[in-house]
Amino acid sequence: MPSHLKTILPAAVAAGAQASTLGVMGGGQLGRMFVHAAQRLGYFTAVLDPDVASPAGLVSHVHVQTDYLDEQGLAQMLQRCAAITTEFENVPAGALYTLGAHLPAAPGAEAVAVCQDRSREKRHFEACGVPCAPHALIETPEQLAAVDAALLPGILKTARLGYDGKGQRRVATRAELALAWDELKRAPCVLEKLLPLAFEISVILARNADGELVSLPVQQNLHRDGILAVTQVPAPNVPAALSAAARDAAGRIADGLGYVGVLCVEFFVLQDGTLVVNEMAPRPHNSGHYSIDACDVSQFELQVRCMTGLPLVAPRLHSPAVMLNLLGDLWFDADGRERTPDWAAVVALPGAHLHLYGKSSAQRGRKMGHLTLTADTPEAARATALRAAERLGLPAF
Repeated sequence: MPSHLKTILPAAVAAGAQASTLGVMGGGQLGRMFVHAAQRLGYFTAVLDPDVASPAGLVSHVHVQTDYLDEQGLAQMLQRCAAITTEFENVPAGALYTLGAHLPAAPGAEAVAVCQDRSREKRHFEACGVPCAPHALIETPEQLAAVDAALLPGILKTARLGYDGKGQRRVATRAELALAWDELKRAPCVLEKLLPLAFEISVILARNADGELVSLPVQQNLHRDGILAVTQVPAPNVPAALSAAARDAAGRIADGLGYVGVLCVEFFVLQDGTLVVNEMAPRPHNSGHYSIDACDVSQFELQVRCMTGLPLVAPRLHSPAVMLNLLGDLWFDADGRERTPDWAAVVALPGAHLHLYGKSSAQRGRKMGHLTLTADTPEAARATALRAAERLGLPAF
């Protein structure tokens, strides 16, 4: 990746639009919030995404509507942009290699390639001395037959292109494992041993080209059906020593990649208090959305700072917060008829910050927005979040 030879200044003081245009690969909600953060700081933005109605494309100065590997689309981004980032890990690494050969890329293509492959990801964790769940790679029938019985029961996950619980099967026996591999079309997979989980946490950090690193507070997360449902900050069950260990582990993982940009590292906390790394995402993360309303520097502003060489500052949590994910299920009643959630009842609550992503249609399981509840104390934030959940028809937590 080309080094940041100089700071990329905002449009207000830069000479010409190209010198101050930041590009993002992907047009989903993460790209949309990145665009908002970049524009607030005075930058022009360009989004490459094939969807004519992509949430980020709709609010960006420029929307390059092509496939991620389209040569003309990539040429437009090279012509327009001073630096490039990505908003989801499944952008083809080849596109980032092409762009990164000419522009500062945060993150770089090699780091994204590691995150796209669970097997490479786990080898990287082990190389950094960060423990992960016992696991085995399954690419052939011979490897399937040789799986250690101690890994069962476990979770079979596709090595590539899995997120939000997709491409995963729980298996308890060899017969279930074989059936699950068939259901996943015998794609390369990783079998992970099921561990006695107490809860899940995540660390979101930002690392610049000089190796400087800052992080958000540790977040405690609740998932339902493999999709993040609730994030609480400060993490209610995480003592200071465990928080420090998670931040240290995440920092070693980022340093080992020579990472530049925003990185989320997810951990399992086991019932005995042991910390085990689960996976990482080379981008801002759903569990960090609360930072827009509860921190003085959001994860998306950190993304902009990493891209442009602006100084990194450690975010400060000015308000305890609870974030509720808003999935497309909320747009349907019990009989499957479409409806509009009662947003007026939700935003009437104190400290309610509603973020809707501008998606054209609601689908069950699709991330449509999030709601952050802030308050003076963690207890008050949780109490208000429970009231919001009740008004929306979401389960308590």
